[in-house]
Amino acid sequence: MHLPSIKPMLGWIACVAVVAALSASYAQDPMPVPQPSPAATVKQTVGIAEIKIVYHRPGVKNRKIWGGLVPYGEIWRAGANENTIITFSHAVKVEGKDLPAGTYGLHMIPTEGAWTIIFSKNSTSWGAYFYKESEDALRIPVKPGPAEYHEWLTYEFSDLTDSSAVVSLLWEKLRVPCSIKMNMHEIVLQHARTAYLRGGAGFTWQGFNQAAAYCLANNVDLAEGLEWANRSVALNENFTNLRTKAALLEKLGKTEEAASPREKSLRIATEADLNTLGYQYLNNGKMKEAIEVFEKNVKEHPDSWNAYDSLAEALEKSGDTKGAIKNYEKALSLVQDDVNKKRITATLGRLKGK
Repeated sequence: MHLPSIKPMLGWIACVAVVAALSASYAQDPMPVPQPSPAATVKQTVGIAEIKIVYHRPGVKNRKIWGGLVPYGEIWRAGANENTIITFSHAVKVEGKDLPAGTYGLHMIPTEGAWTIIFSKNSTSWGAYFYKESEDALRIPVKPGPAEYHEWLTYEFSDLTDSSAVVSLLWEKLRVPCSIKMNMHEIVLQHARTAYLRGGAGFTWQGFNQAAAYCLANNVDLAEGLEWANRSVALNENFTNLRTKAALLEKLGKTEEAASPREKSLRIATEADLNTLGYQYLNNGKMKEAIEVFEKNVKEHPDSWNAYDSLAEALEKSGDTKGAIKNYEKALSLVQDDVNKKRITATLGRLKGK
């Protein structure tokens, strides 16, 4: 029996396969073109925490926005296309309400008066089409206000402090603000406990002293700060960590215990240590203490022009012009570099001309 040739059929199958492959390729990899509502990301560091918003920016394009394109009284995705997403690296208070760290779908209910801002646990749906109230993590009321014209929907951060910020949606002539606050001291200390002091810093006296000094400067967790100061001293006892320890003991009401590390710090202090301490007193308005430290530095380092120069500055600020002139002249007799020679000479001329 004569069988028909299968070559034409094979050719046709091959052709269909090529067309299908090309179609699949185009379907999977569309040509990039400008989008009507381009994607955007804005983020802000607050203290050591971060807030990030990922959204799409529709334009006004001569349309009625509020009560028109964006209807009143309905769930709105607070942007275009996919979910507008907001991420908090740490727990926050939004308009005074607690919200855990995490990523949330951001939605809003606009009205002609107060608005409702919604943080949804579902951050992966498309816009508000699949929104469910049962997935809300938090709802808060906010009051919009007027703003300069914005053609493109924009999110911005303002009123920034070490522990707070205001996040605002700006579009057309409206601003929708939302206050964000964080317990930054707890965030910093928790990072110290779980990361900073369990890494490279945990092998150094500086790391423990920095954590202790943070507690001291901010008057938080003083007992834990003292533990860190003790660990710093155990690693390498020095002027800096002994002063930190003494100051923490004083704040904890342990004045008698504070005397020993404070006195020891002065016994082992270098010229630079004493100079730094003197200026700390001077900058804090403790003139008597500053002059005492600078005098000690001069006594222990009689060949240092800088020791006399610092003492002279403190005496000048205290109103003791005669004492200032005497010590500036001594500094001038010892100093070598031209820059400081000219400065001290000019200062002496001014003081003697009074």
